[in-house]
Amino acid sequence: MTPSNDNPALDFLRLSSKRRPVVRFVVAATVLACILLVAFAAWFIETTRQAQIAQTTVATSNVARMVGAQVESAMKTTSMALANVAERVEHDGTSPAALARLQAHLVELTHTTPELHGIFVYGEDGAWLATSLDQPVMANNADRAYFQYHREHPGRNIHVAHPVRSRSSGIWVLPVSRRIDRADGSFAGVVLVTLKVNFFEQIYDDLDVGRTGTVLLALDDGTVVYRRPFDEKIIGTNLSHGAVFQAIRNKSAGAEFLTASIDKIERLYSYRRVDRFAFVIAVGQTKDELLGDWKRSSFLIGAVTLLIAALFTLFGRKLVRQIAIRDRLDQTLRAYSEDLQRDNQGLHELAHTDKLTQLANRRRFDDMLDHEWRRAQRSNAPLALILLDIDYFKKYNDHYGHPAGDACLQGVGAVLAASLNRTGDLPARYGGEEFAVILPATDLQGALAVAERMRQDILDLSIAHAQSPFETITASLGVASFEPGGKESLSTADLVVRADMQLYQAKAAGRNQVSGAAFSATGADANSGEGQAAQ
Repeated sequence: MTPSNDNPALDFLRLSSKRRPVVRFVVAATVLACILLVAFAAWFIETTRQAQIAQTTVATSNVARMVGAQVESAMKTTSMALANVAERVEHDGTSPAALARLQAHLVELTHTTPELHGIFVYGEDGAWLATSLDQPVMANNADRAYFQYHREHPGRNIHVAHPVRSRSSGIWVLPVSRRIDRADGSFAGVVLVTLKVNFFEQIYDDLDVGRTGTVLLALDDGTVVYRRPFDEKIIGTNLSHGAVFQAIRNKSAGAEFLTASIDKIERLYSYRRVDRFAFVIAVGQTKDELLGDWKRSSFLIGAVTLLIAALFTLFGRKLVRQIAIRDRLDQTLRAYSEDLQRDNQGLHELAHTDKLTQLANRRRFDDMLDHEWRRAQRSNAPLALILLDIDYFKKYNDHYGHPAGDACLQGVGAVLAASLNRTGDLPARYGGEEFAVILPATDLQGALAVAERMRQDILDLSIAHAQSPFETITASLGVASFEPGGKESLSTADLVVRADMQLYQAKAAGRNQVSGAAFSATGADANSGEGQAAQ
């Protein structure tokens, strides 16, 4: 697959990820860092949310508890007033003098208890007997629910009725009543205390439940006594099917998010029962309001988190991109280096290879001979040199022409290369029609065998040579073998001179033959051998 130039980072991932673990590490580290960062931010945001809800729950629960305490205190005061008045009526009777004293007593009670709207005493027929009001409306209350309740239910229990408009003042009041009995236990009338609904308003408006919060005071049957924000139309309505009453049905206190049936707003409600007096109290704070600050801080934290994650991602992407660019540069440099090496190799081969025969040239021959000479001395191993000259080559060249002469040289060079099977052996064109072969770690007998094989292979080329007595191309070969061991200072020149001398002897003996000799480091010839000319 050929990489594209549009996105080198992706190309690099596709091409190099398997062989460059650092890329996978960078990607994995970036992803892991982003995941941990987002996870921590989400955990922190959720933790602060729960803390805000818990804090608001505590606050609204405290308000509900305070409201409950206020209601319970008001009801205790009312209960004491009812008991006091009922006991006076039952003890003193309803004579004009007793009623006059009772009237004064009722006025005094209402003056000392601000939450009371009025105190009323009704006879068995519902007629007013006494009241705390300065200008009473002498109406008959036998039709009121609380009056009918006590007439039909013996006992001294306190009865809390639904809120009604007072016939005396026209304001909303909460009737709280108690039965009056004769000595024989028969029904003698009702004592009524009315609590001002706006009294609760004065108290609850000072409570801090937020701009859109609410405070609800209701009877346990769902009838609304007071609700903040105040709406006169809601007083006396029944909310028993609402979310708050459904939640409080099976428990006396709690806190949870609920949606009010009145305004359809979701709030965190803390609710509780005042079981002794059958009241329900609920304090709610709007979800949007109580979580407003949390939402703003969470938005800021989320934005910062995403920004940091984006920076991580950009940094990781840039790092991967830089790695990709570096890899491309490495590949390019590697390609250039390989090309340069090939070029250098080509130049080296051009500098050390004979162009016509593709054998080593004279320069490479001299370098290799010097190298093998030193190695032979170090390793105490023999070194052989073969010098080869094509017989009557000048006559061949003159008779057949230079192109034929070049072809002849190429054929002889091919024979020399094919005759050697060791990597250390080096055939070279020594100059003109002369060739040389370096045979490391080869004694005289081995070198003579190689030289004889070469002579025969050249003869087998069967290149016609009309100017030669052999009528074909032949070669004369001189072999010299150096055997280290003495202390005399010798050089490669000595080896070349010895081989050249043997070549001269081969030519002097009639050509188309091999002549060789070995010499040691003392400079003396050790032994010699001579090949026979082909007949």
